Amino acid sequence: MNTMILRKSVLGIAGLAFAGGLAAGPLHHATTDTVDARPVAAVQAVQADKTAGVDAGKLIPHGVQGAQSRIDLDPEQTANVKAVIAATKKAGLDERAAVISIGTALQESKLENLGHLGDRNDHDSLGLFQQRPSSGWGSPEQITDPEYATTAFLKGLRQVDGWQDMPLTDAAQTVQVSAYPDAYAQWEQQAADLVTQHWNNS
Repeated sequence: MNTMILRKSVLGIAGLAFAGGLAAGPLHHATTDTVDARPVAAVQAVQADKTAGVDAGKLIPHGVQGAQSRIDLDPEQTANVKAVIAATKKAGLDERAAVISIGTALQESKLENLGHLGDRNDHDSLGLFQQRPSSGWGSPEQITDPEYATTAFLKGLRQVDGWQDMPLTDAAQTVQVSAYPDAYAQWEQQAADLVTQHWNNS
């Protein structure tokens, strides 16, 4: 299927207007530490021990792709993680959807609720997911509400056939249409760790 047709159908069904790209690429390149990914089986065993009730097998079903990045989160970023998880639960979706959402937000904003960026990026990219009012994601006030922004992202994700079985970067890219389609992959391990840590208390 033609990629543009697929993108337009995804956005059309989700009720979003496609206007020259929905979200911009990464804000920062040099502010993260890249670490080697641990074996998925070992990570899942640790996660299963740490948090009862989180299905570790759903968090990273395909294993991480490539070197992984990790950042330290401040209280505001941690609050945004919890807001994403709460919105995911409210939408009736599982831990994998939360991993995809948090991984996407790590790439787009480092989990910071971005205001107007001006010349530093697409002028009207806002919020955790760098969603754009001009592309139909919502008003600036809506997009900078973490619950609304997550719900809008998940609405797009639901329209991606087979998103549950896709690598994170493919699912995220289908919704975001970023200029950096492979960049989401580097955040999958940290996103899974955050979901493990906060799923049962968000």
